[in-house]
Amino acid sequence: MVFSAAELCEAMDKKDNIRNVSIVGHLSHGKSTLADSLIAAAGIIGQEGAVDARMTDTRADEAERGISIKSTGISLLYEMQDESLKAYKGERDGNRFLMNLIDSPGHVDFSAEVTAALRITDGAMVIVDCIEGVCVQTETVLRQALGEMVRPVLCLNKMDQLFPGLQGEGVKRELDGEQVYQILNNVIQNASDIVSACGNGTPHLGDVQFYPDKGNVAFSAGIHDWAFTLPTFAKICAPILGMEESQMVTKLWGDNFYNHVTKKWTNVKTGSKACQRGFVTFCYNTIEKVIQACMDNQKDELWRMLHKFGVSINDDDKNLSGVALVKRVMQTWLPASSALFEMMIFHLPSPLKAQEYRVENLYEGPLDDIYAEAIRKCDPEGPLMMYVSKMIPASDVGGFFAFGRVFSGKVETGMKVRIMGPSYVSGMKRDLYVKRVERTVIWMGRDQDGVGYASCGNLVGMVGLDECIIKGATLTSQEEVDACPIRAMKFSVSPVMYVTVECKPLSDIPKFTQGMKRLEKSDLVVFCSQVGQRTYTVAGAGELHLEICLNDLRGCFLDGAQVEVSGPMVCLCETVLDKSCNVQSKSRNGHNSLTMVACPLDEKLVQAIDDGLLGPCTDHKVRSKILGESGWDVSLSDKILCFGPNNRGPNIVLDMCKGRSDLNLLKETLVECFQMASVEGALIAERMRGICFEIHDVVQHTSEKFSHTKNQLIPMIKEAINDCQLKANPRLLEPVYMVEIQAPESALEIIYGILNQKMSHVFQHFQREGTQLFILRSYLNVGESFGFAEDFRAATSGEVTPQCVLDHWDTLSSDPLMRNSLSWGMVLDIRKAKKLSPLQS
Repeated sequence: MVFSAAELCEAMDKKDNIRNVSIVGHLSHGKSTLADSLIAAAGIIGQEGAVDARMTDTRADEAERGISIKSTGISLLYEMQDESLKAYKGERDGNRFLMNLIDSPGHVDFSAEVTAALRITDGAMVIVDCIEGVCVQTETVLRQALGEMVRPVLCLNKMDQLFPGLQGEGVKRELDGEQVYQILNNVIQNASDIVSACGNGTPHLGDVQFYPDKGNVAFSAGIHDWAFTLPTFAKICAPILGMEESQMVTKLWGDNFYNHVTKKWTNVKTGSKACQRGFVTFCYNTIEKVIQACMDNQKDELWRMLHKFGVSINDDDKNLSGVALVKRVMQTWLPASSALFEMMIFHLPSPLKAQEYRVENLYEGPLDDIYAEAIRKCDPEGPLMMYVSKMIPASDVGGFFAFGRVFSGKVETGMKVRIMGPSYVSGMKRDLYVKRVERTVIWMGRDQDGVGYASCGNLVGMVGLDECIIKGATLTSQEEVDACPIRAMKFSVSPVMYVTVECKPLSDIPKFTQGMKRLEKSDLVVFCSQVGQRTYTVAGAGELHLEICLNDLRGCFLDGAQVEVSGPMVCLCETVLDKSCNVQSKSRNGHNSLTMVACPLDEKLVQAIDDGLLGPCTDHKVRSKILGESGWDVSLSDKILCFGPNNRGPNIVLDMCKGRSDLNLLKETLVECFQMASVEGALIAERMRGICFEIHDVVQHTSEKFSHTKNQLIPMIKEAINDCQLKANPRLLEPVYMVEIQAPESALEIIYGILNQKMSHVFQHFQREGTQLFILRSYLNVGESFGFAEDFRAATSGEVTPQCVLDHWDTLSSDPLMRNSLSWGMVLDIRKAKKLSPLQS
């Protein structure tokens, strides 16, 4: 169907008929191709060009590389027939459904884009290549989805690779129907095992396992634009066998075998050739016969089968042959859009349903206040509560769209909104702004359409807020001063390598500085830090991510400024091994003093913070339980002043003051300084990790209590934090990748050679069941990873691409304060590269 922007706007008010869905999965498993099939069904692109359009790849480098780099949203209408909705048991308002889809990248370097997509959607369609199976990024996106309380459905793609004649040049897999079933069943079981390991959702989310016979698993061939679910074949086969559809669908998966001679079902295979599994008999064999008739040009038999299924082909298409005929027949008989849209509508929740349980995971404030209640009810008449998940560069130079989800109320063109950034803390003024929304738009892939307003449950872009929002924020109405923010996102990736970027001519410095700010705004993970008047460091999540960021910097953001870029270096973290002595720092005028201690944070607590289980918004009972399990006095739960960096990092400040203290008088300044210090530690100006700072005493002179300047306090606090760290036996931490490689047996010798050369330790090696693919997993220091992927592509003619995921941080054993040690040399080199003054031993 073809629809207008006005029809979309009308559908935005029908909450029961909205589905917000992320399309997620591993690299090159077919997400964008399937997205094109869905877009074509809505009439935005023609069916002929659906496979090659890549409508959701909006950047030139995405088309050039053949991978998605940024997540892209598109809103479209899909109308279901009354017959198809007979089995639908949920609430609905008519047959038209508003589908807000976000196609997301599969490369691990761009995982933050997946997180941003999941935050503002309620369902996820997880795409898995049925041959490659569940890969490292499949597991990552499933964990991310369940962490955001987003319900998943599963789509096993590239089914064409399981049928003879469609496997591509040079590929020959001799598989019978039972082998195909086992391959598919193993993939589904592996995905379900990950869900089980994550706790199978929550009591509110319900059972989120994958059950083909219940219809939350689809089987597709995106490149040929066809797909089906088991209910699809139950509708076809039930009348033939005289069974109810609900009974038939249960026979199409699991240990259900049908003897086509005796016409009887059994739960065990009898050994007779006539007795085959239900899925094989009624799904696989049926499709294989149709495909074989197309490939062998047996058109009389083909037309007979299609007539039996109630399918007719256009006269012009009857002259097609081979793969072209297969594609046209299959997309007419089993259109991908019908199966996938139906699965989303039937098995993924509307905003009304999803926000009932997602509110506890989203809102930082009391769950019984008016804002939480408005989110829970998805109340269009409630106060505005909206989350901006990313900033998208606009076509005009310098401008950005703020893209996000309205959870309650509505956002309108011209209204003033209160913006709470990720560093905002209730009761403080830091990272808090008021700004007017200049324009609201809805996303249509490569285009945007202006709308007057967007109500709750919908995705929307806004113009005019980019001066105040760097990467993400919570928006509410200007007058809603009591509203708490929506939780900041927790990314599965973080910067692990960086380059220094230096502006050459002094005259270009204004353009250079502005360009760096725009780069940081454009990407969720990139971290830009100024280390000199004309020098910045740019840190990214991996080599590809860093390369893309630098290309964007040069091509989009520098406005012609000339720069020089260094080679890549590893992002290290800073930690401590011991407890420091009491460190007292005084202000320059001698009127104020701060006494504190630094000590290592228990690794269990660091992991709990990394996993999002422990943070500033954690329930008091849960926080006390986690602290108690790590050997802490549970009463310290009330003593945590803040986490950092960014209010949620793996470092803590504790209030250990006894008796009278002036801590409350400088709390806001202390928190602000700690956030800055935890980003740039004392050794090499890198992020701290696993350090607890205990405040033991604070004295503030009376005259300073009413002073409007922080000039005396900020240097004092920074000095105390740095001195504590350096006196607690500091160490450097090095990031370590977990590498996953899929390859045929013929490439294994080459792979092991490269891994040995890079000193990478292989800890797992196995063959994927039912395939000729071998899986290798190893650990690799990030410092050894430069050029790693390119080495594999060159040595295997592009056949093998390793996926590198940050796994853990290793402590470097040498003392960075001991002259001539390995770490001392690293500190000197890094400080020199960053143009920092030498560190005194």
